[in-house]
Amino acid sequence: MKRLIQIVLISAIIIPSCGGGGNSGLKDVDPKVDSLLRIMTLDEKIGQMVLFTSDWDVTGPTIKEGYLDDIRSGRCGNIFNAYTTDYIREIQRVAVEESRLGIPLLFGYDVVHGHKTIFPVPLAESCSWDLDLMRRTASASAAEAAASGLNWTFAPMVDISVDPRWGRVCEGAGEDPFLASLIADARVKGFQGDDLSDPLTVLACVKHFAAYGAPLAGRDYNTVDMSERQFREFYLPPYKAGVDAGALSVMTSFNEYDGVPSTGNAYLIRTLLKKDWGFQGFVVTDYTSINEMVHHGYAASEADAGVKAVNAGVDMDLQGEVYFNYLKGLVGAGFVSMRTIDHAVARILNVKAKLGLFDDPYRYCDSAREADVVENQKIRSLSREAARKSMVLLKNDGTLPFDRGDRIAVIGELAASKRDLLGSWKAAGEWDQMKSILDAVREYNGAANVFYAEGCKKMGTDRSGFGAALEAVAQADKVLMVIGEDWDWSGEAASRTDISVPGVQSELLSMIAATGKPVAVVLLNGRPLVLEKENVDADALLEAWYPGTMGADAVTDILFGQYNPSGKLTMTFPRSVGQIPIFYYEKNTGRPIYLPSEKYKSRYLDSPNDPLYPFGYGLSYTTFSYSDLSLSSPKVKKGKTIEATVTVTNTGKVTGEETVQLYIRDLVGSVTRPVKLLKAFQKVAIPPGESRKITFTIDNDMLSFWRQDMTFGVEEGDFKVMVGGSSADLLQASFTLVP
Repeated sequence: MKRLIQIVLISAIIIPSCGGGGNSGLKDVDPKVDSLLRIMTLDEKIGQMVLFTSDWDVTGPTIKEGYLDDIRSGRCGNIFNAYTTDYIREIQRVAVEESRLGIPLLFGYDVVHGHKTIFPVPLAESCSWDLDLMRRTASASAAEAAASGLNWTFAPMVDISVDPRWGRVCEGAGEDPFLASLIADARVKGFQGDDLSDPLTVLACVKHFAAYGAPLAGRDYNTVDMSERQFREFYLPPYKAGVDAGALSVMTSFNEYDGVPSTGNAYLIRTLLKKDWGFQGFVVTDYTSINEMVHHGYAASEADAGVKAVNAGVDMDLQGEVYFNYLKGLVGAGFVSMRTIDHAVARILNVKAKLGLFDDPYRYCDSAREADVVENQKIRSLSREAARKSMVLLKNDGTLPFDRGDRIAVIGELAASKRDLLGSWKAAGEWDQMKSILDAVREYNGAANVFYAEGCKKMGTDRSGFGAALEAVAQADKVLMVIGEDWDWSGEAASRTDISVPGVQSELLSMIAATGKPVAVVLLNGRPLVLEKENVDADALLEAWYPGTMGADAVTDILFGQYNPSGKLTMTFPRSVGQIPIFYYEKNTGRPIYLPSEKYKSRYLDSPNDPLYPFGYGLSYTTFSYSDLSLSSPKVKKGKTIEATVTVTNTGKVTGEETVQLYIRDLVGSVTRPVKLLKAFQKVAIPPGESRKITFTIDNDMLSFWRQDMTFGVEEGDFKVMVGGSSADLLQASFTLVP
């Protein structure tokens, strides 16, 4: 490290900085970066553009010996899938003390919803509609990861999706671009904090750029095909929000956009991201996505793929070894310029400087901080808070909350499972010491009052346990059944054609419901499911998602009324797979459905158009009424604002939180507009019998869209304002925008 500092300082004195980032396009370049670029060999520069994974064995992480040699020679500048301070310190030592220039490494990991303490999956957390909560959980995740030696997370995933068949919906924020953009901002700021050099923050990575959440047929990695208008209005905003929030890395997606794989798409990377948006960080591929351009039919060979990726603006190759194997030869042959190489390396080195790695390459390797931060009580308490706020009460006929001391039959393999509570991308999370939902219910309600039977597995057709389940039910007054998906059935490479509850779980539920005992169902899953049958059989339905480390206690808090559920859906639940894709911001057709009896309208013969549970929906242990929606004026001039005010009353018996949602419709435009779009919301706690006046300010940005000429702005005309507790239950008012 001393050698590096000396080299950099001498170079800074004798060689003027190229200023302004030289070929990098950066506004603020650390002087060390320009100085290093002038003395680095081509091999060393390419090494900074390489990201290799560590190799793990059953006893712990170990890095391949060849990678250590590559680090010593300056041919590998970044590592992922490695953590713990002692392990990372040793690898970093090789880089800073045994390589020629001593350039420190980046260490990345998929800290998607927690590191050691696991929070609810991101889709679940989005259902809290609590931006401060999501900033705090990202900050806590960063603190644990950083205390374990990491300085980079491959999160947040900000892909919009309207297809629950796609397994990765669990990693995102749902279907709405406005809410998802606010969540992207919150999570980036949570990960990176106010100062990226703070050793309890990590570098965020906005992914997957771009439109990865719209694969045809909901099949992961599949082709994406959409208009530029749809792309810009509904899919791009969360990525830009993440970049505007200060994210300094962006990951390309596996899909193509407009016929060009994202990893080779110069329009997406060089033009849109770096030029138009002014992105100041570096672009990394997803796992081997450069290589995969050959399979796409866009590149003739891996070498050709490397040319197209680097010239498109991809700065770092994750695990594909294309840059490692071919880039030097491609520069020598004139297919890639040194200007392009320097552009990429400057961006990577500049981020390392902002992380403070040149000042102290071991800043993330403090074993005392690791012991103090990881899984501390404050973070575990936050996990419980997040889990409670993320759960959505879908149905309740009065069965919930249970009373403490109720004789309860607990049924289902998932009730006794710990692993399934964590969901996919569990990072370093361990479930051995966690509670299952069964454990938590027994602990709170008394073991003597709980009668457990597995009943059936979460998958498969074995019905041999049905009898034991019915015997347990016979001993109880009420029933708690936990059903859903295996944790591995949501996440990457987990697309489904049938999104009903797997196996014979629902069959057993029907048999239990037939006994007449009140049945509350807890759902563990990572996507919206088709639940028409369960909605009929269950007396209460609680969507718990994959709630994380403290999920069992959080479920119990809600089941027994220690917490009043307040979550609202951020993704529509269809009645059947045949309705997919389904989302709230549909457009009218020339034959909109008003009367279901009319055949020649845009409708199904065998199902209603509307979903089972709409976007923004969620019940509480209290009830809310909306009244007196009013606007401050029937007309508003362009450039001015108008206020919408509504009264919300708690008509129940307990204090509850309500997420008040405002939607807007542009009635006539130069292009057709959705029937409603979420534009604002407020989450408010209201005691029983009391009312709150909620006011929203509507400005021109909320009315703007991509017009027919593909400019972004407003158009005069009539607008409808809608306010309520979900996208399907709204009061309405109107105003006119005038010149």
